[in-house]
Amino acid sequence: MRSLPRRRRFVAGLLLAPLLTGCFASESGEESSGGADGSRLKVALAFPPAENFNPYGADATLLSRLGVTEGLTRLDANGAAAPALAESWSRENDRSWLFTLRDAAFQDGTEVTPKAVATALTRAAGAEPVTAALSGVELTAEAAGDRRVRVTAAKPDSALPLRLSSPGLVVLSSKAYAEKDAVSPVGTATGPFELTKVTGTTAATLDRFDDYWGGRAQASGVDAKFIADGTARTNALRTGGVDVAEAVPVSQATSLDEVARRETATTRTTSLLLNTEKGAFKDPKARAAAREAIDTSGLARGVYEGHADPGVGIYGPALTWAADKRVKPTGRAAAAAPDGTSVTVATYDNRPELPEVAQVLKQQLEKAGFKVKLEVREYSRLESDALAGKFDAFVSARNTMLDTGDPVSILASDYTCEGSYNLALLCDKKVDKAVAQAETVSGTAERQDAAMTAEAAVLGTDAVVPLVHQRIITGVGAAVSGLLLDPYERSLLGVGTRR
Repeated sequence: MRSLPRRRRFVAGLLLAPLLTGCFASESGEESSGGADGSRLKVALAFPPAENFNPYGADATLLSRLGVTEGLTRLDANGAAAPALAESWSRENDRSWLFTLRDAAFQDGTEVTPKAVATALTRAAGAEPVTAALSGVELTAEAAGDRRVRVTAAKPDSALPLRLSSPGLVVLSSKAYAEKDAVSPVGTATGPFELTKVTGTTAATLDRFDDYWGGRAQASGVDAKFIADGTARTNALRTGGVDVAEAVPVSQATSLDEVARRETATTRTTSLLLNTEKGAFKDPKARAAAREAIDTSGLARGVYEGHADPGVGIYGPALTWAADKRVKPTGRAAAAAPDGTSVTVATYDNRPELPEVAQVLKQQLEKAGFKVKLEVREYSRLESDALAGKFDAFVSARNTMLDTGDPVSILASDYTCEGSYNLALLCDKKVDKAVAQAETVSGTAERQDAAMTAEAAVLGTDAVVPLVHQRIITGVGAAVSGLLLDPYERSLLGVGTRR
């Protein structure tokens, strides 16, 4: 193994640790580990694993938030690609990038080598269904010398370093792929915490990975509970059952002391997705009627009690560049009177505001003349039906920068004919053309401009009605510090998180 000796690697990791945890607001100025073993952290998360911690699906962000998995890059506070397992990279041509790896080890003791990285990315690229960061994108990866990996896209992709920061494109050891049709992150990842035990969909146990390249974590481990009910999560924090509770409902925020609440502006937008393929909202005039019936300001003031901003687009105010670049949608159909048209609106209860949002939408739509049936389930029991178009409308809270950090990629995955997370089942030539054009633009400002033009094309179809742009409330125990408050919602626990 050609990595640094363990002691030298540990010291080097201490110097590099701020690179990982300095990207987002932290609860403490101390970012890396001290000498003594820390206490275990007890954490309550809102979403249980839906696919046995498969890193290519909905569970990818669970793994990254718990500090288990990493990719070649990560997002910094400005939304740019920053080093992670790759310490640097360069563009060879319009399709290929060369990444230089840092000295790091997998949690099973093997070395992070170019061959191992290429194997991991190849497996991710071949996942079915396609992981969200690769919607409409084909990648190949190969070892390219001592410490380098070449990643090549089938067509020019200026956002590739951003794309590789996705929680769905993590690097695992060869042991993770021992079974042909399954991927296991248990003991095979590279992050500061190692997943050691999974108890169904209710709990997980993580231990500190002492050979982590970024420094030894201050907490000795993590005991995670998955509690879908927001009130129960908040009560667990209030009674000392957990040290951290994510996604505290706005209705429960005042039950916590002010010092126990952390509010973070995020790039998460709650939207109403309308089924454009079949049912009542196949008609663009019916979609226009639904849009005109909705009072987004009332939702922000009422349901979210001021902890959200009225929906203005797919991209919200957390992306400070978006407001000055927004393009007015054109080509919208004229609204037609609903005249008692029956529709089913579905949502999930992992985010406790959503059922209340759906209830208010029901009232607003019925006032406009629709007949509305609500369906509420836990997310893992709802997603497949939503993607299959079994509902007329779907209320979803989606972090627009979660998958890649690239504003164009979310449009490709969510609103194009070949999109892998197209809940509106939208297939529109004008939208596909605008997104395809945006994907060819390389400069940051120019790509943002193109993204806003494509956003206007999507909004012009009325396939999506942006409702509110959320702020997330995290419940934090008095003894906890070093928590990562990430607007992209990819990170939560790092080497400096402790109790």
